[in-house]
Amino acid sequence: MHQRAADALGVRCHYRLIEIANADAATLRALLDEVRRDGFAGVNVTFPYKEAILPLLDALSPDAQAIGAVNTVVVRHRRLIGYNTDTTGFERAIGDLVAASDRGAVALIGAGGVGKAIAFALANLGVAELSLFDSDRGKAGQLAARLRGRLATRVADDVEDALRGAVGVVNATPVGMLPDRNMAVPAALLHRGLWVADAVYTPLWTPLLSAAKARGCSVMTGRDLAVYQAADAFELFTGLKPPVAVIGNAFDAVMATRYADVKPGNNPSGQGEAGNARSGISGHLE
Repeated sequence: MHQRAADALGVRCHYRLIEIANADAATLRALLDEVRRDGFAGVNVTFPYKEAILPLLDALSPDAQAIGAVNTVVVRHRRLIGYNTDTTGFERAIGDLVAASDRGAVALIGAGGVGKAIAFALANLGVAELSLFDSDRGKAGQLAARLRGRLATRVADDVEDALRGAVGVVNATPVGMLPDRNMAVPAALLHRGLWVADAVYTPLWTPLLSAAKARGCSVMTGRDLAVYQAADAFELFTGLKPPVAVIGNAFDAVMATRYADVKPGNNPSGQGEAGNARSGISGHLE
């Protein structure tokens, strides 16, 4: 996505995958020191390092400080500055669905790094209430505390409780990410009139979204979040506004090659690349 955007603008860009599983703080610090030393413009950070990397940075944008997670680190004068374009990207992606549902209450499943970003995006969009559920109730409580004064928030006892009174639901957990083929929201809780969004994009049509579509829900795949967060990160890295359509086309081309067999209603056994499930930092940090 980044390289195709740069090509369209006539500038040179090299975006490199740095894939590291189970990295501890010392490993992440060594990697960031290398990023700083080797002249990277920045790095993107993906699951599961969006929170772990915070104490290793020199500064945070005000939004990233409030959210408590980063997905984009910019190198400026050898200082590492953290941002969160998951928030700006999700806000752009989900805006139409939120508006069409009169900014009604939303259920958010997952209070980790991407869940935090999505919660703040929904607050910026003015939803009436946010119901949070996480298998770690403490994490949900901490996110609710971060949102105090921004958005009416309650911590739910379970997924069914979270969906009570909601007009929309967002999966912000890795459930449904290949090779996992489970659902963060039981199919029995899905109904026409509920919109359903999934932050997972490997594959785009997760079991949750396939089930939601079959039940007449409005749905949003992880595509637009992936595209818009990349566009916002590209602008932070380069100072240039990228062509979003070019980024989207690059994303679509990769998805068409990797996950051609995963379509609405198709629930394969899990063959295929794990994609976003890989742990790492990209060369931008994955």
